[in-house]
Amino acid sequence: MTMSLNESQDIQTLLQVASHQLTQHGLTDSPRLDAELLLSQALNVSRTYLFTWPEKVPSSEQFKKFPPLLAQRLQGQPIAHILGEREFWGLPLKVTQDTLIPRPDTETLVETTLTLITKEAPKFFPPPYPTLLDLGTGSGAIALALKSEHPQLAITAVDQSTEALKIAQHNADTHQLTIQFLQSNWFSALKRPHIHFDYIVSNPPYIEEQDPHLTQGDVRFEPRSALTSGEDGLDDIRQITQQAGAHLTPQGWLIIEHGYHQADAVAKLFQINGFANIQLQHDLAGQPRVTIGQRL
Repeated sequence: MTMSLNESQDIQTLLQVASHQLTQHGLTDSPRLDAELLLSQALNVSRTYLFTWPEKVPSSEQFKKFPPLLAQRLQGQPIAHILGEREFWGLPLKVTQDTLIPRPDTETLVETTLTLITKEAPKFFPPPYPTLLDLGTGSGAIALALKSEHPQLAITAVDQSTEALKIAQHNADTHQLTIQFLQSNWFSALKRPHIHFDYIVSNPPYIEEQDPHLTQGDVRFEPRSALTSGEDGLDDIRQITQQAGAHLTPQGWLIIEHGYHQADAVAKLFQINGFANIQLQHDLAGQPRVTIGQRL
């Protein structure tokens, strides 16, 4: 039997119907959560409100906002784009189709960088404080997460997309965090004179251009330029590893996120470009996710 929405239903029933429809379409691994987020948006209430008042029937005015939101999700639109927001490292961030949607896996990159900064803290006392470059900042997620943990960090964040930089600046302003944003194709805006950083971090595009997953799920709605990187997915990582050394201080670190199956290839790129102390970090699922290397 097909379950459908109607305005006489209470919150509990609306969530059940929406969850059922999302499950039937097979679009999400978290149909109940998606339903809760969409209904919260439609009613302009918190998820806690939904749990507290499951028997409450929304007003007609409130209800009519819900079906269009659910319809967008059933058509495959990412939940982050429908809501216009995604939380990363505890920070609500504005996202649009001009930016990559921040992933939980990328928190491994943040954790790895924070561990390095903490370990090397004595090196930066007394000041000057450490400097950091975020390559391909997108929504600003990585830079803002790091700045929120270490306000003394002097962070420069670059992206080739002016639209993405507008979103990143909006997010920085929202959280009152100071980041220098620059339009740059990787290091292009930093060449003359060379600017040196203690840490360079990046979550670059690393998906193969012909990867069949590009036709599935949320990635269909994200900028292809933020996802793919040549036939083997390594074109941008090659460029970054080749050029990063010239922009790092002595003993500076390069920290890069990559695909779980690319760990060996990325480690080799670090090696042939003169990095030492190369280490691999795993994500919460136990998959190889981040490689770091030090300029000597």
